[in-house]
Amino acid sequence: MNQVVKAATVSGSDMANPLRSEVRQLYKNLLFLGREYPKGADYFSERLKSAFMKNKDVTDPKEIRKLVDRGEFVIKELEALYYLRKYRAMKKRYYEEELSTMLNIG
Repeated sequence: MNQVVKAATVSGSDMANPLRSEVRQLYKNLLFLGREYPKGADYFSERLKSAFMKNKDVTDPKEIRKLVDRGEFVIKELEALYYLRKYRAMKKRYYEEELSTMLNIG
C-alpha cells in the first residue's frame, strides 16, 4: 500500500509540472556530454549546476520551454564541438603521415 502512495505522489508531481521530466532529462544529457568537455568534466558540471540552480525558481511554462530549448541548442553546439575536435584529430593524423612519407621520399 505504501508503494501505491509513493507512485501516486511521483506521478502527481509530474502532473503538476509536465516539463519537469524534460528538464531532468536535459540535465542528464548535458551532464553526460560534459564528460568530454575540453576544460574538464568538473568545470563543466559546476557551470551546469549553477546554470540550473539560477533558474530553479522559474515557474512559467513558457519561460521553462524557452530555457529547455536553449539547453537543447547547447547540446547541439557541444556535439558539433566534439565532432569537429574528432575530425581535426583524424585529419591531423592522416595528413601528418602523408606529409612525412612525402618528405622522406623527396
